[in-house]
Amino acid sequence: MKKRLLMFMGIGLLVLGLSACSMGSKHTSTASNLPDSSKYEPTLFFHGWGSSYHAEEQMAQSLVNAGLTKTIVRATVSKHGKVTLSGHFRKGDYHPIVEVGFEGNRNSNPRQWGRWAEATVIKLQQTYHTKRFNMVGHSMGNMAIMYYLLDNSNKLPKLQKQVDVAGHFNGILGMGDEPNQMKLQPNGKPEKMQAAYKALLPLRHTYPKNQIAVLNIYGDKNDGSHSDGSVSNASSKSLRYLVANRAKSYQERKIVGANAQHSKLHDNAQVDKFLIDFLDD
Repeated sequence: MKKRLLMFMGIGLLVLGLSACSMGSKHTSTASNLPDSSKYEPTLFFHGWGSSYHAEEQMAQSLVNAGLTKTIVRATVSKHGKVTLSGHFRKGDYHPIVEVGFEGNRNSNPRQWGRWAEATVIKLQQTYHTKRFNMVGHSMGNMAIMYYLLDNSNKLPKLQKQVDVAGHFNGILGMGDEPNQMKLQPNGKPEKMQAAYKALLPLRHTYPKNQIAVLNIYGDKNDGSHSDGSVSNASSKSLRYLVANRAKSYQERKIVGANAQHSKLHDNAQVDKFLIDFLDD
């Protein structure tokens, strides 16, 4: 009986040893073993408040279905800013997707979201020597992008394309904004600015000059509120005043109808088409 027990223990240790070897040898690409690493230009997706990377999946998959890439990597950012990558860039697939997930997704401080975005970019820079990239945000994810740019406009890898979906740059309905109340000047300047918007005003002078192409997508439920149900069109369109005078290009696209509701926009086929055309241009 004792000999049989020892035999089983020996087999168990052998299996554990083989498993450890297998895990240790699992291939993970980095700049050191990925040819032409500087050619890789990832597109980072940022979800909204209280959400997760799942909200990015349809938009990300639409890019795969359109043939823009075959690679989706996930970046999980802890509340303390530690970034963990799942998956890896693939040889020759130069436009991979990075679905970013913030564990502190109920944090309401937009500057903290910007710091988490920065941590993600730095992780990609350290791992793949990333030099150029794109960003796509939905709802609060747009504030992650904007506050990232506010603090890092010329320090880190070059942002080439910025896509903002359902951005609440100057407030949310029921939280300092009401339907049809916000007024914008022709250049997008709001007559009244909320604190978070005022904090972004330095971007009018620091946003990278003639570097970033911007696509601003917003929804109108067509119910008379001129909003997506959560964010007024005026709040979304106030982005123009912050970046248009320095952006390489700036364009707006309005989605109309029931599927233009705020949380449906990241699963909207029309948004997917605008996104594909913009990133593939």
